[in-house]
Amino acid sequence: MRLALEMAAKGMYTTAPNPRVGCVIVKDNRIIGMGHTQPVGHAHAEVQALNDAADKGFEVEGATVYVTLEPCSHHGRTPPCADALIKARVGRVVAAIGDPNPLVAGQGMARLEAAGIQVARGVLEEEAREMNIGFLQRMQHGRPWVRMKAAATLDGKTALHNGISQWITGDEARADGHAWRARACAILTGIGTVMEDDPQLTVRAIDTPRQPLRIVIDSRLQISPHARVLEGGGTLIVAAQANPEKEAVLRDSGNEVIVLANAQGKVALPALMEELGRRQINELHVEAGFKLNGSLIREGCVDELLVYLAPSLLGDAQGMFDLPPLEDLEQRHQLSFHDIKRIGADLRILARFS
Repeated sequence: MRLALEMAAKGMYTTAPNPRVGCVIVKDNRIIGMGHTQPVGHAHAEVQALNDAADKGFEVEGATVYVTLEPCSHHGRTPPCADALIKARVGRVVAAIGDPNPLVAGQGMARLEAAGIQVARGVLEEEAREMNIGFLQRMQHGRPWVRMKAAATLDGKTALHNGISQWITGDEARADGHAWRARACAILTGIGTVMEDDPQLTVRAIDTPRQPLRIVIDSRLQISPHARVLEGGGTLIVAAQANPEKEAVLRDSGNEVIVLANAQGKVALPALMEELGRRQINELHVEAGFKLNGSLIREGCVDELLVYLAPSLLGDAQGMFDLPPLEDLEQRHQLSFHDIKRIGADLRILARFS
């Protein structure tokens, strides 16, 4: 199963909106086939592994199949993997976790068992969940897993008062941050960051087969048509008020505008998360300023913080989050440390909201 997880990781940047799945087929204590889910519309991990075994001249009848997610049981863009395993007459299927997709949700394992195939589940379950944390979130809650990235000094500062922030962390941390960008389905920022930094919001520090969707929160549609985040088209701009003339200009350059307003005349952030879920966004990567960061946290839209801490101090400067003062420590936002790792000269902290 650990090898199957390594296979699943090969699809880290390519399988969305499908889950990242790996499969290993074993017979007579020998690995005879391996595979991982291909880009949308192409073979899933189980079929890849069956084809790999066939290409090598191995007979899979009676073999044990280790797969990181319950085999699908429905006709989507490809036929059901459960049916392929039944047709191949494998003897046993071990799945790390079940598939919460309502179209599967236990039906894949049930179909295998009904065909006389032994089934088991729960091997390296936690690792398998981490591999597909965004897909599982979307299937279970209808919205993406939201990871907010920030680079700060030890005193929690992200930029000088004049906005200068390049660079607080080192090259290694910035490259690592781009790897997290690459695994996401979309990258979100706010109009403040666009106007101050004019970012491209693309993956550049590592090789990637595809660029995530770029999203800009821009309540009043202030964005310049010449902003670098719009280059190449395909960017989603989320406004709180309509501006037909400006919207036409943005759409003519290949970008999309949607209007989602709350009662305060700002972008309705929870509604946006639901919209991104409908658009099959599994993981959303946030790189924004302290005001939007604070709004997303206050409205319960953030699942995880990805913080890079540099061994330096800035003193009186911009912070990571714009959050209101509290009267009691019981009101604080509680998180738990999920992972802490040194990246070059900096620390990378993954902390999850309770």
